[in-house]
Amino acid sequence: MNRNGTNVPVTNLRTMMRSLVLNTEGEDVTVSELLQAIGRRAHGPVFLLLGFLAVSPLTIIPGANWFIATVILVFALQIVIGFRHPWLPKGVTEFKFKRAHLVQGIAGGERYAHMVDALVKPRLTFLTEPPFIQVVALVCVLAALITYPLGLVPFGPLLPSLTVLLFGLALTARDGFVLLLAGCAFGGAVLLVMKLAPRLVALWPF
Repeated sequence: MNRNGTNVPVTNLRTMMRSLVLNTEGEDVTVSELLQAIGRRAHGPVFLLLGFLAVSPLTIIPGANWFIATVILVFALQIVIGFRHPWLPKGVTEFKFKRAHLVQGIAGGERYAHMVDALVKPRLTFLTEPPFIQVVALVCVLAALITYPLGLVPFGPLLPSLTVLLFGLALTARDGFVLLLAGCAFGGAVLLVMKLAPRLVALWPF
C-alpha cells in the first residue's frame, strides 16, 4: 500500500521502480522499507530489487557493492536451504541511505526499463518454478561470492549484479528465456574472474 492508498503490484522492472518511488518517502530510506515496498515474501521481486540496487548509482558509496552482495548471499542461501520466507538480520534491514540516490537511479533507468519490459513475457514458465527456483538461488549465491573479488576492479561487479537482476526479472515476469540470459551473464562473470585472477590475487588485501 503506497502513501496514496493504492497498491502497485510488481510484475516487471518498471512496476518495481514505481513501487520504490511511491512506497517510500523522507530524506533517508532503509532496506526494510524497500523490501516492504515491493513485497518481501516474493522471491522474484526481492532478487529484482537487489540486482537493481547492485547496478544503481548507490554503488558509488564505498563498500556498497560488498554490502549488497552480502544481502544477496544471505537471502539466496536461505532459499537454497529451503526457507519459504527468507529472513534478513536486523542490522541489514535497518541500514539506511539517501533516498535521493535511489530516485536518481530510478530516473536514469526508466527508459531502459521500458525497453527491457517490452521484451519480457511469460514463456518457458516451468523454468521459473521449483525446483529451478533453488537452482536460481544457488547461482545467485555464487554470483554474490564472486562479487567480492570483482569489487576490487572498476565495473567488475557489473556482470554478477546483472545476473541477479535478470534472475529477479525472470522470476517476477515468469519468463524462462530471461532466466537463460541470466545464466549467460553469470557465465560471463565467471570467465571475467578467471581472466582477472592474477590481478585480483595481487589486489586482495588478505
